[in-house]
Amino acid sequence: MSEQIVSEQIASEQQTFAELGIHSKIAQALGEHGYTTPTPVQAAAIPSALAGRDILATAETGTGKTAAFMLPALTRVADLPAPGIAAPRILVLAPTRELASQVTQAARKYARPLRMNIIDVVGGMPYGEQLRMLSRPVDVVVATPGRLIDHIERQRIDLSAVEVLILDEADRMLDMGFLDDVERIADACKASRQTLLFTATLDRRMSQLAGKLLRNPERVAVESQATAINVEQRLHHADDMDHKRRLLMHIAGQDEVGKAIIFAATKRDADALAHELSAAGHAAAALHGDMDQSKRNRTLQRLRTGQVRLLVATDVAARGIDVRDITHVINFDLPRSAEDYVHRIGRTGRAGASGIAVSFASRSDRDTLSRIERFTGATLAIHTIAGIEPQRSFSGGSGRPAGRPAGGRGRPWQRDGQRDGGQGRPSQARAGRW
Repeated sequence: MSEQIVSEQIASEQQTFAELGIHSKIAQALGEHGYTTPTPVQAAAIPSALAGRDILATAETGTGKTAAFMLPALTRVADLPAPGIAAPRILVLAPTRELASQVTQAARKYARPLRMNIIDVVGGMPYGEQLRMLSRPVDVVVATPGRLIDHIERQRIDLSAVEVLILDEADRMLDMGFLDDVERIADACKASRQTLLFTATLDRRMSQLAGKLLRNPERVAVESQATAINVEQRLHHADDMDHKRRLLMHIAGQDEVGKAIIFAATKRDADALAHELSAAGHAAAALHGDMDQSKRNRTLQRLRTGQVRLLVATDVAARGIDVRDITHVINFDLPRSAEDYVHRIGRTGRAGASGIAVSFASRSDRDTLSRIERFTGATLAIHTIAGIEPQRSFSGGSGRPAGRPAGGRGRPWQRDGQRDGGQGRPSQARAGRW
């Protein structure tokens, strides 16, 4: 396996998409939308993919990975004969409905001059509507694994003509228990296909899956954590659930908070917090897996248009929301894994903007917090809010002043001059971390 480590220097080469070799009509469509210079992961992955190589890429949300796999795939099939009914040339697997919808919208934008039929096949949508879409010739299918397996079992889709199989956020699909479905879907595709696998993390399980699905892949990695460079991170110690709620209500009312995503551990908590925030006069709504797809789409659209300012979500939305003007991410409950923490806070600080991530942690979260800090390579600065300070003792560890980034200015995860809870006052030092 060859390896290509991508650095920020690639972006300075100022290559254009046309120079990378993508189809001229696709390059034209990109130019019409103002896209001219590839991101580092695009500059690294696209040439190898156009050369027919399988790709194993580690890239986070916000690095431009959708175009990195979609542009060469569309170029490969652009001049092929029209496909048969329900016999796509390109198949993209995504872990969530939201991510599948985003990939579908992006693919339609890139391929507009080619007049391709691009559809998404995801759970939560009526089967009748999907059957109508599959009754016509289709070029590209973007699917969640579970619903696609349903159609395969009922012989409603033929994957034997798939030229390019793409796995987007493959690590998330494994976390959600889709390993067997992914392998079964890959087996249904033609053996000579090209496979492009994109993942945020590359652990033993992912390496094993890559070994099964990829042939001598080109290895592409992005060194910089681009989605987190502009994210200021704050930590608030919380005594209990009621203390968390008081902290949340205070922060939600601050002028600096524009649009925010608040992450809760369970669907019930998401509904309850959204109700409490609404009752307090905030434009709030919940987003979780028990909602049907049409309601989830409407909720996200209301967030984009500003009708909803505070979105309370479970981790189903951690990698599936692409709203550019999110100013804050609030971890009401810490996630189970450090990787999910990174993806959560990546919802803010996008497209060069700055953002703020606020996390609440009680003493029972000590191990989780330690894992997050080890993974990110930085220590979250402790903040307090006057009048809502924690009353319980947090013993153990060495104290440090809140508001000072650990590790100096070189850490991309912290910035100097952090302030207290939107108050504009320096946070007070606490004696001991826990």
